[in-house]
Amino acid sequence: MQVAIAGAHGQIAMRLTKRLADRGQQVTGLIRNPDQADDVRAQGASPVICDLEKANLDEIGAAIAGADAVVFAAGAGPGSGAARKATMDRDGAIKLLHASASVDARRYLIVSSVGAENPPDGDDVFSTYLRAKAEADAAVQGSDREWTIIRPGRLTDKPGTGRVRIQSTPFRGEVPRDDVAAVLDALLETPRAIGRILYVNGGNDPIEEALESGEHAS
Repeated sequence: MQVAIAGAHGQIAMRLTKRLADRGQQVTGLIRNPDQADDVRAQGASPVICDLEKANLDEIGAAIAGADAVVFAAGAGPGSGAARKATMDRDGAIKLLHASASVDARRYLIVSSVGAENPPDGDDVFSTYLRAKAEADAAVQGSDREWTIIRPGRLTDKPGTGRVRIQSTPFRGEVPRDDVAAVLDALLETPRAIGRILYVNGGNDPIEEALESGEHAS
């Protein structure tokens, strides 16, 4: 399987890349900054310069050509303003989605956020971020891709435990980035949870068991 990851220098993406590469999968890592190429390559991916905010659909399609699955793990970042939440977290995800359809990459995973199910109306950056995530998620849900939306709680850099709690209904908590990457890896390894929104936080169940319960929950 060939996987294209947008935001490949991000903390979840780097962890996911290493897991995929260690399993012998081919990974294309989309990055905006050429200076990040060596870091992405060191995790086992082939870096491709593609700025989702500036690239057109043809350029994005060329960057992910040949991919069987596409993962949107990009974001404007915590230091960015409200405008970039719209141009990256919303528009970047939607452009990547459309490009995935244009090159027939069937599987599409997107890292969203708890709170996107009911985003606030405020003008502050965090409210704008959640609305951007919600609008991107809505576009994904309306697509014909084999999509899964992951909505983790507060992300931490604690070591992963391999144990999580996964539900199809919103709940809050925290989860190591290691474990979010492991959930994404498990979703890519076999076709599962297609057409589902999964809320992910730290928990007591091994990832495979948590996915079984989460994807079959009503």
